[in-house]
Amino acid sequence: MHILLAAAGSRGDVAPFTGLGTRLRAAGHQVAVATHTTFADSIRAAGLEFRPLPVDPRSELASTHGQRLLEAGGGPGVVLQVIRLGRRFMPALGDGIADATALGTDLLLTTSTTTALGQVAAEAAGIPSMGLFLQPLAPTREFAPAVTGTRSLGGPGNLLAGRAVQAAADQLFAPAVRALRRRLGLPPRRIAHARRNHPVLHGFSAAVIPRPADWHPNLDVAGYWWPPHEPQWQPPARLLDFLAAGPPPVFVGFGSLVVPDPERLTATVLTAVRAARVRAILQSGWSGLVAGDTDDVLTIGDVPHEWLFPRVAAVVHHAGAGTTAAALRSGTPAIPVPAQLDAPFWSARLASLGVSPGPVPLRGLTADRLATAIRQALDDPRYRDRAASVAATLAAEDGTAKVLGAIDRLVG
Repeated sequence: MHILLAAAGSRGDVAPFTGLGTRLRAAGHQVAVATHTTFADSIRAAGLEFRPLPVDPRSELASTHGQRLLEAGGGPGVVLQVIRLGRRFMPALGDGIADATALGTDLLLTTSTTTALGQVAAEAAGIPSMGLFLQPLAPTREFAPAVTGTRSLGGPGNLLAGRAVQAAADQLFAPAVRALRRRLGLPPRRIAHARRNHPVLHGFSAAVIPRPADWHPNLDVAGYWWPPHEPQWQPPARLLDFLAAGPPPVFVGFGSLVVPDPERLTATVLTAVRAARVRAILQSGWSGLVAGDTDDVLTIGDVPHEWLFPRVAAVVHHAGAGTTAAALRSGTPAIPVPAQLDAPFWSARLASLGVSPGPVPLRGLTADRLATAIRQALDDPRYRDRAASVAATLAAEDGTAKVLGAIDRLVG
């Protein structure tokens, strides 16, 4: 069977589906991934077909609208900024998904950012589709919406807020969905109606977020989908030398965040790690953080998290879904520095799991606060013990098995 995975967003929004794609290919399917050109090499390196989608996500986050999204953080105002940012490129994204589907597809698998448009493309092609989400986005009484902060509003309030966020998200996609349906000769159909019986599997562990009891039966939690192992990758000699030259360092990286003043953020981090008396590996990320290499600090580019994280003492990260998962998998204590969208949600989960002393939000980040959190994570053995326990639980799970089973049921 020809399976197309359509994924849009940052590296953390795409990498898990590359790993899932390799598992699908091993099961005998022909797999293509439709995503942004910036990820083409990693898709092809995994042995999967690459089909291009428009939009450069890094440029969008660096734009004026992207910086307003960063300023909005993770509160209710973030939804408005997402709508303003997304409406600029959603029509092109819809056309790209339809074009990628038309190249030959028997089953379309979509993510939270491509499902509304992907359902249109699948309907036009006469093929089934299924959602694969990395965040819990369906309304529930059990917790507040993942993009609006961490404070529970109580059961009825959480459910009402979740429905409001879902309705706002529908407004983001609605114009592009209407245009795509017209282009493909389909009659009008509301996004909410198309969503009603659409199956969705979630790529996180029930040990991290238990499946809400009030979810629709078509919504399930599958477990994590890990990026593929890169057999040809070798760690740079300078990284191996740094790791061998002293005690395990602290990793500091902010992934796909694009901050307006990377020099200031770098200076804050350097002051913090020196105050905490730790060695540090600083990852440049999309903000381009750079520090001069010293005996105690090393700046690196992309390095597979599954290789590096188990070798460090703690992970300071931006709490995106992908990096949060990688830190949990490694059994390493975490210090989340949430900035926007679902990052505060994942930060709270890390604290509730006992693998983190709590978040240090980017908006109020100071060297003193970060240094204190680093020392807490390192000095209290309970964080490492709990991180190791969670990692052992995740190692025993197979998140792709549920996807394979669902595909068999969907097309069988």
